[in-house]
Amino acid sequence: MVREKPGENGAGLDMPLRFGNDPLVWACWLYYEEGLTQGDIARTMGISRATVNAYLADARERGIIRITLDPSRLASLNLAQTLKRHFGLHDCIVAPTGDDGLALIDRLGVVGAQVLEKLVRSGDRLAVVWGRSVLAVGAHLSKAGLQDVTVLQATGGMAAGLLSTPQHCAWTYAEALGGTCENILAPLLVSSPAMRRMLEEETVLRRQLDQLSAANRIIFGIASLRPNSTVHQSGLLEEPGILQHYLAAKAVGVVAGRFIDERGRLVEGPMEERVVGLSLAGLSAIPTRIAVAGGNDKVPAILAALRGKLVSVLVTDAVTASGILRAEGVADDDGRIVGRPRAETTAIAAREQVKKFINNPQDVIEEMLAGALKAHHRHLSPLPGFPRALIAREGPRPGKVGMVIGGGSGHEPCFFGYVGRGLADAVAVGNVFSSPPPDPIFECVRAVDRGAGVLFVYGNYHGDVMNFEMAAEIAAENGIAVRTVITTDDIASASYEDRDGRRGVAGNLFVFKIAGAACDRGLALTACEAVTRRANARTFTLGVALEPCSLPQTRRYNFEIGPDEIEIGMGIHGEPGVMREKLGAADDIVDMVMDRIFSEMRPAAGDRVAVLVNSFGSTPMMELYILYRRVEERLSAKGIAIAANWIGHYCTSIDMAGASISVLHLDAELESLLLHPCDGAALVI
Repeated sequence: MVREKPGENGAGLDMPLRFGNDPLVWACWLYYEEGLTQGDIARTMGISRATVNAYLADARERGIIRITLDPSRLASLNLAQTLKRHFGLHDCIVAPTGDDGLALIDRLGVVGAQVLEKLVRSGDRLAVVWGRSVLAVGAHLSKAGLQDVTVLQATGGMAAGLLSTPQHCAWTYAEALGGTCENILAPLLVSSPAMRRMLEEETVLRRQLDQLSAANRIIFGIASLRPNSTVHQSGLLEEPGILQHYLAAKAVGVVAGRFIDERGRLVEGPMEERVVGLSLAGLSAIPTRIAVAGGNDKVPAILAALRGKLVSVLVTDAVTASGILRAEGVADDDGRIVGRPRAETTAIAAREQVKKFINNPQDVIEEMLAGALKAHHRHLSPLPGFPRALIAREGPRPGKVGMVIGGGSGHEPCFFGYVGRGLADAVAVGNVFSSPPPDPIFECVRAVDRGAGVLFVYGNYHGDVMNFEMAAEIAAENGIAVRTVITTDDIASASYEDRDGRRGVAGNLFVFKIAGAACDRGLALTACEAVTRRANARTFTLGVALEPCSLPQTRRYNFEIGPDEIEIGMGIHGEPGVMREKLGAADDIVDMVMDRIFSEMRPAAGDRVAVLVNSFGSTPMMELYILYRRVEERLSAKGIAIAANWIGHYCTSIDMAGASISVLHLDAELESLLLHPCDGAALVI
């Protein structure tokens, strides 16, 4: 039979780091240690139940599973899980004690390289600390296809007598990852604190040290104070009395040239003020802190670093892991884990209809608008006789170009949320995902015309185009000049060459804001049209849907998507995207989106942008901030500054799960207009 790979048919999750690249071991662990059923395992791994059964049979035949776990393969997973849980680690990977003939340092290098290859991403700023374990990881590391990776030497340099010098380690990682390398042009240890302060005042060195504060990942070793440690071999402890001082002060190990006590706290001493490089506090502030260390002699030092929360991902070996847990009282003298809980599973029953806070489904638009008018009466008022035409209370005024927007309901707070001072002057509201008719659009025109003409801005949808064009013709018959800008920011909906055929989606926010500011500043109609077109041309959006939305009239989902699938380029009405793929990590999804945007935007270092991370309705702020974090990392890696950002619900699709990312490539005028004061129901500056 042909076996599936994890993720081909199910949850589609990446294999946890601690299982390496061996799905058989993952399946055995879930079955024998976590107590999951074969059906649960199939869903977790994203494979069929038949493949799970075959994996378990293979494991028994190969002797990996006997009556108990084979300690050389699976027992290490138990140690890793216990270390992770006990110390609150993001992850822990324990290399089993094997008969592969590799020395401990090489086994740690192989496993550490696998871990880093899964963690490192485009745009990362990776700080690298020197040491034999760190260099062993670099020697086995290779990951192609990354963009904008910067490797930062975390400490000053050393003489070339030691192979694993800081500068050599940093260059090894930069070459393996295809990134640039930033070395620190100063020695690790200088003659005096005054010399260090003087060197740090130099512009070049100050810039190099400041870059370390922007690192988002760091990899480091943990040294003991034993005679065979790297710290001894480096010559840093050659001065008389240095080692004795730190031993007397209860130091148990060294991290990045800093001595730590048994709780992972900094031990002050004669070297502390002479070390050039990342401080212990600076290391602790880096989000992903990967420690690679093993050996019985290092147990006190590794345990200290874990207690001090200096580590978020630990790579070690089984013997060392057992020693750490025994020292903490988590394992007994035979290495057995005390009190490990077993996993539980919970079934979720499927439902026929989606629950909603509605009364009569036919009344949802009127009741929504009634609530909006009560909530935002300071900004909005209805047009008599046209309840779905809303006017800004402080928008229209003599000599000012009027601005009218509109579209279907279901995208709240778009469109009425962007009506107010410095924004649109009026909005025409349609049914759910349907264009407003021409008559209320024209009534909006009449209400906001003050003699300078009217600017239409709306999305590129057939119904909107047809009805707004009809309203523009009626306006022309009544002597009112109308200019139109159709938004086309959705880069997934048509090719770059056919940009005019693209949909307008969440990037509407930027275009509305700039158009409203141009009108508010008193620009002429042609100038308002021109700058709005430029804003639209420089706005790029791509959305990803996780789950469909449900219409109020049916309370059922309006399209289908698999439990492990995402739709890339999904339209805000449920229109198909450009592709369906397996659900991956948030950073991977953002990287895919940003790579597409970068390919069209073609930014350069020093450029400025505005960013919108928009929820489609049910995606919470927690997840939006996770997405924005990665967007900022990718932009920062290219030297692009974010002049303004919005994160939240700005152009939704009722209750769809998913999000879109919009980037506006600013110039001086666009930035000025974007930051122009405004006061609307959903946007205030």
